[in-house]
Amino acid sequence: MDAVLREYFSLASARARSIDDRYERLWGRLESSASGGKRFRPLLVLAAYEGLGGTDETQAARVGAAFELLHTALIVHDDVIDRDFTRRGLPNVSGSYRDIATTAGIPIPAAEHRGMSAAVIAGDLALAGVYRLVESARLDDVVREKVLQLVDWALFASAAGELADVDFSMSASVPSIAKVLDMARLKTAVYTFEAPLQAGAVLAGADERTGDLLGEFGREIGIAYQATDDLLGLFGDEARTGKSTLGDLREGKSTLPVAHAATTPLWPEIARYFGRSDLTTEDADEARRLLIACGAESATRALASRHAAAAIAVLEQLPAAVGERLRPIAVRALERDK
Repeated sequence: MDAVLREYFSLASARARSIDDRYERLWGRLESSASGGKRFRPLLVLAAYEGLGGTDETQAARVGAAFELLHTALIVHDDVIDRDFTRRGLPNVSGSYRDIATTAGIPIPAAEHRGMSAAVIAGDLALAGVYRLVESARLDDVVREKVLQLVDWALFASAAGELADVDFSMSASVPSIAKVLDMARLKTAVYTFEAPLQAGAVLAGADERTGDLLGEFGREIGIAYQATDDLLGLFGDEARTGKSTLGDLREGKSTLPVAHAATTPLWPEIARYFGRSDLTTEDADEARRLLIACGAESATRALASRHAAAAIAVLEQLPAAVGERLRPIAVRALERDK
C-alpha cells in the first residue's frame, strides 16, 4: 500500500512540476500529510480481504490506499474547519503555508488565510485521487461499482458528521449523548471502520450477510474507538498522544464525556471551563477533576467497553480467520493510550 501511494504521489508531482514549482511543492506537502500514520484503514481492508480468502494483494493494496488517501483529505479539511495549524506536533498543510507567508513578511491574518486556502486545495486534490486509485485497481465492473458505492457513502456520511460537529460547536447547549454518538459514527466510524471492512469483503467476493456483519462490527468498534479517543483528548498523556489535553475544553468540543457531564448536577460548575479560549492548565485540571467526580469519565469508559464487547460478539458470526485478524483491534480500542 505504501508503494501504491509513493507511485501515486510521484506521478502527481511530475505532472505538477510540468506546471510550476509552487504546485509541485503543494503535492509534496500533501504527500507528507499522507505519511507517518498507522495505516489503519488499509489494514482493515486487508484483514477482511485475507480473512475471507482473498489472494490478490495488489488489488487490495490499491483499494486500501484509496481509503488512506480519503483519510488524508478529510483530516486536511478538518484542520481547516478547526483552524488548526499543526498535526502530530508538526505544521500541517495550513501551518506550512502560513509559516512561509509570515516568513515573507505577510501579516498573520493574511498568512493564515493563505495557509487555509492551500489546505482546501490540497484536500480537494486528495479527494479526487481517491477515485483514481480505485480505478487503478482494475476491478471487474460489478466489484468496482460496489467499492465505489462504499467510498461514496464513506465520504457522504463523513460530510454529514462534520457538519453536525460544526453545528454542535456553535450551539448554546450541549447535544445529547445519542446525538454525539450519531455524529461520531457519521464523521469517523463509517470511513475508518465500516467501509474499509466492507470493501475488503467485496473484493474477496463475500456474500451480503458477511458484508453486513463486518459493517456492524465496524460500527460498534468505531464507537468504542471514538469514546476512547474522547477520553484521551481530556485525560491522555500528551507526550504519547501528540495532542493537547487543553484543546477539546478550549474549543468547547461536544465529546462523549462532556455530553454525559451536561446531564449531571455538576454541569454548571464544569460549564465555567467549557469553551474558554483562555483556559489555563490549572483550570483544565479542575475541569478534569469535576468530569471524574460527576461520573463522566467512568461512564465513557463503560460505554466504550459495551460497544467493544458488542463488536467482539459480532465476530462470533464471522469466519474464524476474520475473527483472528479483527479481535486484537477490538481489544486495542480499550487499551490504547495514543
